[in-house]
Amino acid sequence: MSVAPGAVEWLYSEVLEQHGASPLSVGWKDAVSQRLRFAKLAQLLPAGAEPMSVNDLGCGYGSLFSYLDELTGVKLERYDGYDISEPMLDHARQATDERAELIHGSEPAHVADWSFASGPFNVKGESSDAAWEAYVQDRVQRLAQSSQREISPYVTLVHDYPLYEWTMLVRHP
Repeated sequence: MSVAPGAVEWLYSEVLEQHGASPLSVGWKDAVSQRLRFAKLAQLLPAGAEPMSVNDLGCGYGSLFSYLDELTGVKLERYDGYDISEPMLDHARQATDERAELIHGSEPAHVADWSFASGPFNVKGESSDAAWEAYVQDRVQRLAQSSQREISPYVTLVHDYPLYEWTMLVRHP
């Protein structure tokens, strides 16, 4: 697979240096937009659930950890954040606590109840379309294999909010 994550790592590390640990450093125009995306992702989580574990592929500076930790009805027991930018992970270490393990890499290393990928496939760089498609398919398959909640035919495409994007939710039956 001919994908060069080094260029993407460099990009996010540079933007982090310019903007600090903020939504701008991970491609969001502001905190409101970022939190709206997190709210859409959190629609998957059952209210009042038992303690849960989460894989966050492309965790950036750890903002999803903070969001989920503050969310009423969610009991975040373990958070495994993965990112290819070591400077981003340094900031994530400051934003998380002992429930978090932060790993330099682009694929999940642990099984979790829920897996999220909010943004790691947005920057293709100079990879060919075929190489990028194969890379994304591989990472999605690895996320599915590292999630205790099964990937299912219950898929919802969410595009009912005022951002120029969409969110795909895959629900456990």
